[in-house]
Amino acid sequence: MPVDTKAGHLRIGRFSEPGRIYLLTAVVHQRQPFFVDWRLGRLVVLQLRQAQEDGWADFLTWVVMPDHLHCLVQLRDKTLSELMCRIKSRSSLAVNQALGRRGRLWQKGYHDRAVRWEEDVKDLARYVVANPVRAGLVTRVHDYPLWDACWL
Repeated sequence: MPVDTKAGHLRIGRFSEPGRIYLLTAVVHQRQPFFVDWRLGRLVVLQLRQAQEDGWADFLTWVVMPDHLHCLVQLRDKTLSELMCRIKSRSSLAVNQALGRRGRLWQKGYHDRAVRWEEDVKDLARYVVANPVRAGLVTRVHDYPLWDACWL
């Protein structure tokens, strides 16, 4: 099996700072559109909410697209790697169990970008939740079932 060198490059220079806001993206393995079925996407959402309830991070906004996840998150006392490992592993177990399958759900690694303090977080949140509209899945954000923002 070929080694995925891109996942390793994503870790170079990664730094987790409690209190900082990050824009995170995780992609489904081979871009399979598992989350076209919104019920499977809700299994990912449950893991986001559980991580927040457990005090790992505050999810300011998120959207589960058919083949990837975007979220704007403010770290609490865990690292980015710990947070993403938890979300990806637990959602993989839940989705695989629901489908009666085994195997990888997510691609290795994830993309992160620390938000600069001077950036408008609400503009980034609007960008995140507008993904389904830009992808042509719906004409209005409110018509898409797998998103949320803390301001609503």
